[in-house]
Amino acid sequence: MRITVDEEKCCGAGQCVLLAPDVFDQRDEDGVVVLLDAAPDASLHPVVREAATVCPAAAIHLDEEG
Repeated sequence: MRITVDEEKCCGAGQCVLLAPDVFDQRDEDGVVVLLDAAPDASLHPVVREAATVCPAAAIHLDEEG
């Protein structure tokens, strides 16, 4: 799995951070997503998929083959 995020789309809801804090964080000044791990371990894939699904701005993109 390879993850990319669109910072321009991010609305700072923070659901990704709550679900997968090892993969996502937020900038202090505006809450925009920060990608900590673009290729997380397979054990994190289920929560990363959930984070992408619940993102209200659809700012998380997954490449399952990456």
